[in-house]
Amino acid sequence: MSEAPFEQEISRIVWQTKYRAEGESDVRDTWRRVARAVAGVEREPERWQARFYQLVEDFKFLPGGRILAGAGTGRQVTLFNCFAMGLIEDSLDGIFEALKEGALTMQQGGGVGYDFSTLRPRGSRARRAGNVASGPVSFMHIFDVACATLLSTGSRRGAMMATLRCDHPDVAEFIEAKRDPDALRNFNLSVKVTDDFMTAVERDRDWPLVFPAEHLAPGCGEGSVMRQWPGYDRPVPCRVLKVVRARELWDRLMRATYEVAEPGVLFIDRINRWNNLYYCERIHTTNPCSELPLPPYGACDLGSINLVRFVRDPFGAGARVDFEALAATVPVAVRFLDDVIDLSRFPLAKQRDQARRTRRIGLGFTGLADALLMVGLHYASEEARRLAGRITATICHAAFRASAELAREKGVFPLFDRDAYLQGRFVVGLPETVRQTIAEHGLRNSHLLAIAPTGSISLLAGNVSSGLEPVFAWYYERVLQLGDGECRRVAVADAAWRLWQRRFPGRPVPDHFVTATELAPEAHLAMQAAVQAHVDNAISKTIHVPADFPFEDFRGIYHRAYQLGLKGCTTYRPNPVRGTVLVTEAHCCDINREGD
Repeated sequence: MSEAPFEQEISRIVWQTKYRAEGESDVRDTWRRVARAVAGVEREPERWQARFYQLVEDFKFLPGGRILAGAGTGRQVTLFNCFAMGLIEDSLDGIFEALKEGALTMQQGGGVGYDFSTLRPRGSRARRAGNVASGPVSFMHIFDVACATLLSTGSRRGAMMATLRCDHPDVAEFIEAKRDPDALRNFNLSVKVTDDFMTAVERDRDWPLVFPAEHLAPGCGEGSVMRQWPGYDRPVPCRVLKVVRARELWDRLMRATYEVAEPGVLFIDRINRWNNLYYCERIHTTNPCSELPLPPYGACDLGSINLVRFVRDPFGAGARVDFEALAATVPVAVRFLDDVIDLSRFPLAKQRDQARRTRRIGLGFTGLADALLMVGLHYASEEARRLAGRITATICHAAFRASAELAREKGVFPLFDRDAYLQGRFVVGLPETVRQTIAEHGLRNSHLLAIAPTGSISLLAGNVSSGLEPVFAWYYERVLQLGDGECRRVAVADAAWRLWQRRFPGRPVPDHFVTATELAPEAHLAMQAAVQAHVDNAISKTIHVPADFPFEDFRGIYHRAYQLGLKGCTTYRPNPVRGTVLVTEAHCCDINREGD
C-alpha cells in the first residue's frame, strides 16, 4: 500500500477494517469513491465530485460510518446509520412483524430504535382474546436474541434502542432489566420522562401507571386518566393499573442508572415541543445513541465537521477558530448529506418514504475538546462554553441558509408548511435574516443539526476527541476486534496531546488539559446546554462520574439536566456489571459505541 495520511496505527486499522472497500490502497481512494458516488445524484456530477472530495479530504468533514463504508461499493447496504422503527402493534403478529422489520434493517447495517410502550403490561388481559400479556420486557429479550444472531453472521455490530414511558405499568421491570450482566446486551435503554412526572417528583405526588383502556379487558384497573399515548393523535382514556410514589420511582431509576449505567432518560415532552415538525408528527423514540429523536421509520443521515482542522496556529499566540472557513464548509456538507438521501438504499419502503418526506439530516461536529485545548481554553470555563456556542451557532445558521438555498434550487421537503414551520420553537429563535430566507425559499431539510458520538470516525481522523465529549484519556490501550475475529491491543493517544508533545517535547501540559473524569458533572451539563441551544435534533453526550461519586449528588445530575432544558441525559459510572468504558461492547456509554 502507498502511504496514507494516518498519524496513528489505530486510524489505519479502523480504515482497513471498517471503511476500506475492495481494491482501495489508500484512504484517498475511499474519499474519491465516496465523493464520486454522492455527486452521482447531482445534475453536474463532475463539479460536485470535486467539491465533495475537497470537503472530505484531510478529514475536514467526516461522513457517517455507513456512508464511508457503503457509498459507491455496489453492496446492498443502507447509507443511514440508524432508524426508528414503526410502532409495535400489541398482537403476536404485530410484535413479530416489528421484529422482522428490525432484522431486515440490521442486516443492511442500520441500528434500530423501538418504543415498547404500546405493548400491554405483564399480567393484563386483552379486551378481545382475553389472553394474559407477558409484558414488553419479555419480548425485548426475543429482539435481543435476534440481534445477536445477526451479529453471528458477520454483520456490522448491532445497536438497538428500547424506550418505555414513565407511566407504563412495567416501567419498574424495564428499569431493572439490565442488572443481569448477560441480559439485553444489544439494547440501550431509556425511560421517556414527561413533564407531569417531573412535577410529581418535585412535589412528592402519587404517580398512576396506566394503559389505554381500549386494549384492556373490562374490569382491569381502577379509575381512568387521559394520556397522550403512542399510536394516538390525541390524548386517550387510560386505565390506572397501579399507583406509586413518583419520587420512589425516580429514585429507583436513578439507583439503576448509578449502579449499572442504564436506563438513560429522555425528556419526551420537551423533545416533541421543540420538534420542527411539531405540526405533523409525534416522536416516540430515538436512534440508539439518542442524538436523533425520530418519528416512526425515521432515519439518521449523519456527518460531522472536524473542528480540529479549523484551528489556526494551535497552541500558539494567535490560536483561534477560523469561523470564515467553518461557515464556508457548511453548505457543501449540507448538500452532501441531502444527496445521500437520494443515493441510499433503504431496508424498508416505509423508511425511504419517511426520509424523503422530511429529508432530515444530522450535521454536527467532532473534536470540540481538542479544539478548545488548542486555543488554550479549559473545558469547564465560561469562555469555552461561549466559544462552543458560537461554533454551533455558526454551523446552525449556515446550515439553515444552505438548506433554504437548496430548496430554491431543488424544491422543499414535502411536509414543509411555511407558516407552521416558522412558528416552531427552535425556528422562532433563529436570526431574522435566516427566518426571512426560509419564508422566501422554504427548506430542503426539516432538521439539520445533531451531535453524534463519532467514535470510529474520530479514531479514523487521528483520534480527535469525539463529538462534544471531553478527552477521555491522553494515552491508553484499547482492544480492537479485527475483521477476521482476531482481537488486537492498540495504543491510542489523543490528537491534541500528541500535537503538544511534538511541538513542545518534554514540556508539561498546561493546566487547561483536563480529561472527562476530572470534570464535575455540572461542567458536562453546562457544555451540553450551551450547544443544545443551537441544535434542532439532539446531542449524544455521556457524563462520566467516578466510581466513588455519592449517590445523593448523582441523583441531582438528572434533575439539573431537566432544569437546563436538555432533551435527555446519560451518565456513566464504572461498575462491576458494565466495567469501564474502555471495553469493546455495544453500550450507549461505551467509547466504542456506533453512532458513526
